[in-house]
Amino acid sequence: MIYPFKDKNPSIDPSVFIGDNVIITGDVTIGPDSSIFYNTVIRGDVSPTIIGRKVNVQDLCCLHQSPAYPLILEDEVTIGHQVTLHSCTIKKGALIGMASIILDGAEIGEGAFIGAGSLVSQGKKIPPNTLAFGRPAKVIRELTEEDLKDMDRIQNEYYEKGQYYKSLQK
Repeated sequence: MIYPFKDKNPSIDPSVFIGDNVIITGDVTIGPDSSIFYNTVIRGDVSPTIIGRKVNVQDLCCLHQSPAYPLILEDEVTIGHQVTLHSCTIKKGALIGMASIILDGAEIGEGAFIGAGSLVSQGKKIPPNTLAFGRPAKVIRELTEEDLKDMDRIQNEYYEKGQYYKSLQK
């Protein structure tokens, strides 16, 4: 379901896969080749949500904002199942593990990996190409070449799944 909120309408590239029971409302922009999987809610009724190219937002996610603080997902970001994102910035190529929560003003660096179940508190900055984990999340180590390959594999698999499911909607 795609709804306006007052004078704001979602802007969604035609190539985007949107799964069943997804709700998108208000000031939301979703770039080409992205995929929004089943039962996700993206509300742009407070501040803008900007989702880049080839982003995948997996099942049961909740994306929202606080006044004057947008939610930004740069290109090629992977958002795992049941993630909550609130007025944060996720830089290009980062991966947010399942059931994590990223709060207002937090910034996840380019290519960073947030481990499943983590809580990134308000204003926390996670450096690029690092693994952070915990409640609250702390940087554990630099990512290895194997980590980066696995993140790329996951991102590409979800891109392909989104394209496949999009082809079934035609």
